[in-house]
Amino acid sequence: MLAFKTKSLVKTSDMTVKKVSGSQAVILSILEEGVDTIFGYPGGAIMPIYDALYDFDQNVKHILTRHEQGAVHAAEGYAKVTGKVGVCFATSGPGASNLITGIADAMLDSVPMVCITGQVTSPLLGTDAFQEVDVVGISMPVTKWNYQITTPEEIPEAIAQAFYIAQTGRPGPVLLDITKDAQFGELEFKYEKCRKIRSYVPESPINPEKIKEAAELINQAKKPMILCGQGIIISQAEEELKDFAEKAGIPVAWTLLGLSAFPTEHPLNVGMLGMHGNYGPNLLTNEADLIIAIGMRFDDRVTGKVSSYGEKAKFIHFEIDPAEINKIIKADVAVLGDAKKALKQLIPLINKNNHNTWIGEFRKCDNIENEKVIHKDLFPSKPGLTMGEVVRIASEKTNHDAILVTDVGQQQMIASRYFKFKNSRSNVTSGGLGTMGFGLPASMGAQLGAPNRTVVAMIGDGGFQMTIQELGTIVQNKLPVKIIILNNHFLGMVRQWQQLFFEKRYSFTELQNPDFIMIAKGFGMDGHKVDKREDLESGIQKMMDHKGPYLLEVTIEKEDNVFPMVPTGASVSDVILEP
Repeated sequence: MLAFKTKSLVKTSDMTVKKVSGSQAVILSILEEGVDTIFGYPGGAIMPIYDALYDFDQNVKHILTRHEQGAVHAAEGYAKVTGKVGVCFATSGPGASNLITGIADAMLDSVPMVCITGQVTSPLLGTDAFQEVDVVGISMPVTKWNYQITTPEEIPEAIAQAFYIAQTGRPGPVLLDITKDAQFGELEFKYEKCRKIRSYVPESPINPEKIKEAAELINQAKKPMILCGQGIIISQAEEELKDFAEKAGIPVAWTLLGLSAFPTEHPLNVGMLGMHGNYGPNLLTNEADLIIAIGMRFDDRVTGKVSSYGEKAKFIHFEIDPAEINKIIKADVAVLGDAKKALKQLIPLINKNNHNTWIGEFRKCDNIENEKVIHKDLFPSKPGLTMGEVVRIASEKTNHDAILVTDVGQQQMIASRYFKFKNSRSNVTSGGLGTMGFGLPASMGAQLGAPNRTVVAMIGDGGFQMTIQELGTIVQNKLPVKIIILNNHFLGMVRQWQQLFFEKRYSFTELQNPDFIMIAKGFGMDGHKVDKREDLESGIQKMMDHKGPYLLEVTIEKEDNVFPMVPTGASVSDVILEP
């Protein structure tokens, strides 16, 4: 039974709640949806909801972030590791508009999230009142659904619909904007979870004929290749993917967001796709005769030049969102629907097979990449520290069983290449939007979502400073996040492009950084700095052994680059291994 201290609240024997305020209805509604964690930042227009929240501290945990962007990215991190809906609160005006970057990030990466913002009273709407902004209009292009609530009676149904929409079909962010008078008003509260919305079809029924067509192509293929995206993780189809790949003997490459959906060390795993992905899956895309894309959307970072992508291949596209079918790559067979359900229907129709000769081509590429890139990254002979060796040791020290959270830039690509995964939902990053500042707050949400797992946040010195204030949130909530700053005193990825394509004209990418360790200690977080190879392994071990949050700063070479690389506008087969 929910416990709270409001005199006007009456509970009947059948748990129907009578005569509650709109703000109380908000809290009661999200509790009905099983929410246990909220990220947020209070303010005038959402103060009634925060006042109601005060009486529910035994039922739900609220994390006070240091910025609204921190709240929304933390909600993303929580959602990505749990599979549940992330929830965040913000006030009107700048509070609401500060959520937009994170909402857009969640939209592009299909993250289930419900954002609740306060708004000025209904009579003031459209008058340019203090801290009024049209957040419904602003957020419309980057939400799966949004709605403004102006009467208390709307609250339960709107929240029920918000949670249903956020987590069904292709997940995404939803925003509810609630006027202050709706929060103060009263209603007869009764909550019913949403099971269906007219005209909203979250997933299509799977067409068995399309499954048969896909199976025929797969059974005939000589050089097939599976592209594994985040849809595998969202639909919890990891075991089905493994069973399918093993039965058919098909190599599996993962997208950036598909990392951890398939074990790193599995013999059929051929690595990561994309601009900084592995040599084999990029080069051999144009040798494959069948490409089987599951839960991925053929992002431009994966395809490179579309007109020369998969030139010899037929395409099978397993996808829940019909808008993604034929949007970029024309599918020979499109299987609409949930990936788990589709694979379950497909596997019995697949012939037991192996493609050892074809897989051998990937291993030849691995040998070339290992000689030209990987060994130099992981076991460098040059005096300066490399990003790769930091990632390698961090992964080893966690027995490859940690949740990796990355910011955006060089460290994201290096960590994605060299951190190893045993379990799904172990990779938290910003894919489609590429949001610098994502890493630190997302690591908070990841740790709260998976309190018994080690969370390692790998962040560049540029991105770290965008949300550095969230160190305070981590310390206040005693979250044992292990933070590694890879510090090259540059905006590294931009600098790499300037080096390779702009004649080393380093235009406004060099950073004069503060003393990160001193700042961390100012927040009450332990940490230290490493700038010598002989201190690196012991330094990472010290961080891992520490019981609470810890910041390790590692000074790396300024011109340490990420290879392989597919230049913008080039074919994936034009992947380059060195400058």
